[in-house]
Amino acid sequence: MHPTDPKTVIRVAREAGGETHVEPLDLGLRVRELRRSHGWTLEEAATRAGLARSTLSKIENGQMSPTYEALKKLALGLAISVPQLFTPPSKAQITGRMAVTKAGEGQGQATATYEHELLAGSLPEKQMLPYRATIRARSLEEFSGWVRHDGEEFLYVLTGVIRLYTEFHEPVDLRRGDSAYYDAAMGHNVVSLSDEDATILWVTSLV
Repeated sequence: MHPTDPKTVIRVAREAGGETHVEPLDLGLRVRELRRSHGWTLEEAATRAGLARSTLSKIENGQMSPTYEALKKLALGLAISVPQLFTPPSKAQITGRMAVTKAGEGQGQATATYEHELLAGSLPEKQMLPYRATIRARSLEEFSGWVRHDGEEFLYVLTGVIRLYTEFHEPVDLRRGDSAYYDAAMGHNVVSLSDEDATILWVTSLV
């Protein structure tokens, strides 16, 4: 590959009316978006790519045409393949977000029927809510009514045996390793059938 105009190094073919049109894309903008998706400064990204900060800045601002060797270094530094530099960004951008919760370090929330340990509590604006739940309830009579809320829900039995009651389905007994995925707007309750409180992993969607 030979150096080309940085404003047109990436191209996308589109079919319209039976003809193929080539739409130029901005390589500098693509590189900047990839860098920012990792939360890296120019200095950090340049160091990872083995390039001078000024060189990376010029590439991002369309002030220079990168050589193929520079493109390979960029791809390596951004932890992607060279072809991905030539791929238009999708709606789902990489954010690099991550949260680790060590055992027993989740945020505790207790109710009369469940004891929740919220996981990834330090991560704001999550699209799902994961938590470990200890099931204290032993019968439906312990609930004041159906639990229902927006979104969808997934549960995975960690220990013990539970009975999942839902508004439109027959009750189902689940043991360690069993799981269920359901519409959380449908009334639902969970009770433990074990001598000891059962525990489950619960994940609720927030969108």
